[in-house]
This record gives sequence, structure tokens and C-alpha cells, in this order.
Amino acid sequence: MILFYLGTFAGSLLISFVLTKCVRDLATAHGWVAAPALDRHLHSRPLPRFGGVAIFLSFLLTFAVALAAGRHHTAIFGLSFRTLLTILLPGCLIFALGVYDDVYSVSPYVKVAVQAVAGAMLFAGGLRILDLPVFFGVRHLSWFLGLPLTVLWVLAITNAFNLIDGLDGLAAGSALFSTMVVFAVALVSGSALVSLMALALAGSVLGFLRFNFSPATIFLGDCGSLFIGFMLSALALQGAQKAPTIIAVAIPVVSFGLPILETALSVVRRLISGRPVFTADREHIHHKLLQRGLSQRQVVITLYAVSALFALLSLFLLWPTGDMLGLVLAVLGTGIWIGVQHLGYLEFGELRRVALRTIERQALINNLAIRRATEELKVTSDYAQLCRILVAALTGNDFDAFDLRLDSQSAQVPIIHGLNLISRWGEIPCLRWTKPGINLARESTGAWSLTLDLVTTRNGRCGSMTIYRLYNDRELQFDINLLTSIFPIALADALHRASAQKVELIPMAEQGSELVAARAM
Repeated sequence: MILFYLGTFAGSLLISFVLTKCVRDLATAHGWVAAPALDRHLHSRPLPRFGGVAIFLSFLLTFAVALAAGRHHTAIFGLSFRTLLTILLPGCLIFALGVYDDVYSVSPYVKVAVQAVAGAMLFAGGLRILDLPVFFGVRHLSWFLGLPLTVLWVLAITNAFNLIDGLDGLAAGSALFSTMVVFAVALVSGSALVSLMALALAGSVLGFLRFNFSPATIFLGDCGSLFIGFMLSALALQGAQKAPTIIAVAIPVVSFGLPILETALSVVRRLISGRPVFTADREHIHHKLLQRGLSQRQVVITLYAVSALFALLSLFLLWPTGDMLGLVLAVLGTGIWIGVQHLGYLEFGELRRVALRTIERQALINNLAIRRATEELKVTSDYAQLCRILVAALTGNDFDAFDLRLDSQSAQVPIIHGLNLISRWGEIPCLRWTKPGINLARESTGAWSLTLDLVTTRNGRCGSMTIYRLYNDRELQFDINLLTSIFPIALADALHRASAQKVELIPMAEQGSELVAARAM
């Protein structure tokens, strides 16, 4: 049996090598090449992108020859024809989708729809996710849970290998590591069909890789990346039918670690930044490594090492124990965390900053102070209480001063205990509060300010409020949106109610200098 497997692999490799060269030369001669038209394209000259055709044909030819040669072998002869059709028919559908996309370009939604149909075909043929012990225990899932999970698995793996196909040899090399893991798992679990298909696929990929490694002379194309991703997802499902639960669930996920990680990062990044999930960009893992100064070949070799590490860790789960599973998860989690941190994604840095500010105790205290002041202003009707509320709310928020300008028909300003009158010729007088020890007039050139228009609930303007904060190393632990939403309305309503009360006024006609700054007694 070992010689039979070795012959299958060698035959697939040889057929793929010959077919890839033929496809490359034929496509080049007829001008079926792809020029570097987009910013994310890294090749500098037009190259054919039908490498998937060579992989598809060599896989089918090798598998057919292997079946014919091993027809007298019990393990091979006993293969289910129905299972073969269940895998190969949707696989051909995905390959046809990829070819059409390489020639005419298909919208992402059409591709997802066709891939979902292929996933449903697998489910109908008996290749399905039977259980998820982490979430549902050991009991089997009903069809209305198993079907969407199976389709989701097919979509995720199929598009994951398509997503990392951005550098010469990257997707094919990563797929080669994953395919060998699928073969090893199938060999241990006694699945001859999966073993044979995995070897035929691995040899096809390796033969193609000779022409795809940097500098590439032919690309994998969507017909190749989608076909490889789909076949791996299908073979993992078929192998899971005979494997123990931990092997069926954990090993495929870990062995496909690099493309799954790339897909997860891309989806989360785009959701955080508010961009469509299907938007292409130059923020993939290989782009980040290129930005750090590595060459294309160095990036590919680095990611080969990452793929090999994922594959090695997945093989440790062939002998599952509680300690081994915990060790594998700890190594994976630590490695992924460190790796993502070093890639320097802006989205995750901002998410971390927001999360830290959200759980910061001082930020909660400051935000609550403004919310409490807003509620108190809703029932305030005199200037003295209004002043106490404003000073108490803003003092604890690291603000250094505020100006309160009141619109009035008269040339007089009400006396508000605790605020100073500031008046310059030609400007609207204002009442100012400054934190003790702060001289805003001397330090205003280094101050940040925010001006709030004070408009009542009845749409009547009663003035404005300007808040100052001197530039320094202290981080403002505060959600500024709280000051710009309902707080100005509550303050405007409170000022409107206070203006209706009988209060002592400061006569502005007595000003005799350019600047008057008197404390109201």
C-alpha cells in the first residue's frame, strides 16, 4: 500500500509538472495573460493565471489512473461511487466558477452563492458537520443546524485559500502543508478515499509550485485557489466521518491555520473600519510583511514556516489528551497574539485603545459626572445652583476653564457667584471659571477649546459655552460625545429658566478699560 501511495504522489507530481508547462506556454502564446492593473497586484509583467487548470486536470487524471491500477486492492476497490460523485461533482462546479471568474470576473455575491450550492451538495451527499462538542456536547446536530454549519465551513475554507493567493507560491505552498496533514489524518483513521485524493492533490500542487514559486511564470488563478480550498474542505468533512470527535473538529481547523487566520483578520478589520467585507486592500499579512522590508521570497518562506508550524501542531492532536490539547491551544493563542501585534494593524490598535479607555475607572467616573450634571440641570432654575453643577462636573474631568456667553437684549450680565466677568471691547461679555492655579489669559495659546451652542428644546438660542483644556501629558479620560449631545440642551433650558428669575445684574455701561475682570460678590 505504501508503494501504491508513493506511485500516486509521484505520478501526480509528474503529470502536473508537464501540464503546467503546457498550460503556461499555451496561455502565453495566445495572450491569455493578466496584467498588473490594480495597486494590490505585486507582479510587474503580464502572466497567465490558469495554473488551476493544470492542477485540476492532473488531479483527475492521477486519481483515475490510481483507481484503475488499484481496482484489485480491497481498500481501493471498496470505495463508494456515491461518495466520489459527492466530492467530485461540486468540485467541478467550483472549478468552472473559478475559470469563469478568471476570464470574465464574477461578483463576490455570485461566487458565494455558487459555493453555498456546492456546500449544500456535499451535505446532501452525506458529507456534513455532525457535531460540535465544544458548543453542543456529543449529540448529533439536526439538519437545520448541520446544513448552515457545513456550508459555512465550505465557504470559509474555499475563500480562505483564495484570499492568501497574493504572492508567488504562497497559496499553493500553504495548501501543500494542509493537504499532507489531511493525508496523515486519513491514513491514521483508515480512510483510503481521502488518503488517495489528498496524495493526488498534493502531487498536483507540488508540480505546479515549480512554476509558481518566486519569480512565478504562471499564477494559480481563482480556478486553482477555489478548487484547492473546496477540495480540502470536502476531504476534511469526509475524513471526519471516521475520525474521533477531537480529530474531526480540531485538526482541520489548526492545519488550515494560516488561511483561516488571514480570513478572520480581513473580515474583522473591515468590519471595524466600516468597509464592505468583500473590499480588496493591501492590508493582508503578506502585505504587512512586505512593508517591514522583507522581499517577496522572504515573505513566502516565512509564511511557509508558519504553515508548517500549524501543520505540526495539528498532528500533535492525533493523540488527543487534555494536556496536549491545552498545550496546542496555548502555543497557538500566544503565537497568533504576538504575530498580530507585530504586524501593526491600525484597526486592532484603535480597538485596543477604545477597550482600555472603556474599562478605565477614571473614564467611567468622568462620564458619570457629565451624565449626572445633565440630569441635575434639567431641574435647575437659578444661576447659583447652575454654577455649582458646572464647576463640579468639569473640575473632575481634567478641564481647566470654561466661558459662558449669554445672549441678552440688554447690555447687562447676571451676577453668578463663582464666575468672573470677562469683557473686551467689541466682543460679547462672558463669565469665566478657571481651575485654581491656572492663568488662562497667559497660557491660552497652549489651550484646546470646544465651543457648544446653547439652544433650548424650543429652538431658542441663549448663548454659548467654551471649554478649555491646556495641552499637557495628561490623557483626557472622557467621552467627548457626552458634551455635544444632550448636555448643551439641558444647560440652555436651565439658563432660560434662570433668566426668568429676578437676579442682580452687572451694569456693563460702567466699563472704562479695554479689559474688565471683576469677581462677582
